[in-house]
Amino acid sequence: MRYSINDGFPYYIELLGDRDYVQLFNSKENLNLLTSLTDEQAAYRYAPGKWSIKQIIGHITDHERIMTYRALRFSRKDKTPLPGYDQDTFVDNSRFDELTISQLTTDLENVRNASISFMNSLSKAQLALTGTAWKYELPVESFLKATIGHELHHMEVLKRLYAPAFS
Repeated sequence: MRYSINDGFPYYIELLGDRDYVQLFNSKENLNLLTSLTDEQAAYRYAPGKWSIKQIIGHITDHERIMTYRALRFSRKDKTPLPGYDQDTFVDNSRFDELTISQLTTDLENVRNASISFMNSLSKAQLALTGTAWKYELPVESFLKATIGHELHHMEVLKRLYAPAFS
């Protein structure tokens, strides 16, 4: 890989490889895996100070909200540069650990459905429009690719570092 997690958007886009981002958005595979967890499993942290699975699900959902908001702005020819955000502040000031796995996965599914509806409304010309967020100027389509790539990253972390505790 050319990029690391510290590169942000390019790393997440690169994670897609040759996979179709629209198909990944429409896939239920990750959601099905998450909904199969119990609340006890979803409270698991693989090490002290690491996020729980519940917090990861909430983070994925928040990130998708933020990224599709950015894509919306840029698809409407808004050229205002948008700042990054502090993911730890978002997680630290959430109630993710108090919510049930069902509440968290329902929220993720609702956000995903809204993202798909938004994507389906975009023309090729709108997907090609660019905007700047954090330190990158990218086409709208790349913001969408980075959104689903971000989920892929966290699902890989879940499978590698969290799932072994349930085997």
